[in-house]
Amino acid sequence: MKMKGNRINGKHLSRKHISISIPSSTEVMSPHIKSVDELRVLGINLSNFSAPTQFFICVAGVFLFYLVYGYLQELIFSVEGFKPFGWYLTLVQFGFYSLFGLVELQLTQDKRRRIPGKTYIIIAFLTVGTMGLSNTSLGYLNYPTQVIFKCCKLIPVMIGGVFIQGKRYNVADVAAALCMSLGLIWFTLADSKVAPNFNVTGVVLISLALCADAAIGNVQEKAMKLHNGSNSEMVLYSYSIGFVYILTGLMCVGGLWPAVAFCSDHPVKTYGYAFFFSLTGYFGISFVLALIKLFGALVAVTVTTGRKAMTIVLSFMFFTKPFTFEYIWGGLLVLFGIFLNVYSKNRDKMKLPSIKDLRSLLLTEKRVWFHSQNV
Repeated sequence: MKMKGNRINGKHLSRKHISISIPSSTEVMSPHIKSVDELRVLGINLSNFSAPTQFFICVAGVFLFYLVYGYLQELIFSVEGFKPFGWYLTLVQFGFYSLFGLVELQLTQDKRRRIPGKTYIIIAFLTVGTMGLSNTSLGYLNYPTQVIFKCCKLIPVMIGGVFIQGKRYNVADVAAALCMSLGLIWFTLADSKVAPNFNVTGVVLISLALCADAAIGNVQEKAMKLHNGSNSEMVLYSYSIGFVYILTGLMCVGGLWPAVAFCSDHPVKTYGYAFFFSLTGYFGISFVLALIKLFGALVAVTVTTGRKAMTIVLSFMFFTKPFTFEYIWGGLLVLFGIFLNVYSKNRDKMKLPSIKDLRSLLLTEKRVWFHSQNV
């Protein structure tokens, strides 16, 4: 909108320009997902398919890319001598993610950075903590144990909510956290008994990674909603700044050159695997975003939880490791906790009965059965 100059008291006012820019829907969405009318994922126009076909394509994409992602991650750490270099793998992964984000951002119409640099400094720090500590923990833990821990983000989220924000949770949320905690303890104790390379350090590392992961989701969501930032912008700036963090840290502690020397001796098993490891992780999120947009967060959580369960099964199938049935019981407790959490978050939307209502219903049924037996 423009305001033309006016002549007041013989003086001519200079022209003033007021421009108002309203970003379109395609600018604020992820470049993976162009619009609601035309939903494209990796070049596939999902809008041309029926709802069941869309669901099948999204689920297939999530399972395909993330299962390969998990397989490659464990495969890299199975290379003899690589386990001490988890932070270097994270450095390489951040480098690839930054490159992918730069390429994707160039394909969008709006290339402006919307989120402040100070926010990215915090997000990058949390991202380094989440992925760096998670990758490093694999040097001390079995891969299935790490995945089980990653399924239990609810626990640090609830603890932070109670002590930081003074939140109060319902019975279903508390029961979910309790089941997850007991399942984690059971699974970890089983791992400590049968795994020859079990180390408490791995538990500490993955627990810290969970805390950072629980915090980063809230910070990212708030920043993207407040400033209308896109996913590609978030990836480019958070991972590129994180790359500088890790590079500086490795150079300070002297961990960079030994890792470079080792990977130079095994380029295919390190850099080659790391490239596809990063690429599949980057593509996997695009199908998760499409699944959320088309079918909602509840369906997306259910699919990704099923993917993690299959990842654990495939880990035992493809990689030699000790097994005990206590893994199954601990894993089932964690899955039940996830179910309770999903139930609690979607009870009002789906008009499901509360835990109190279910208890009253069971007591009523019990009384009816008791009276029928006495007649």
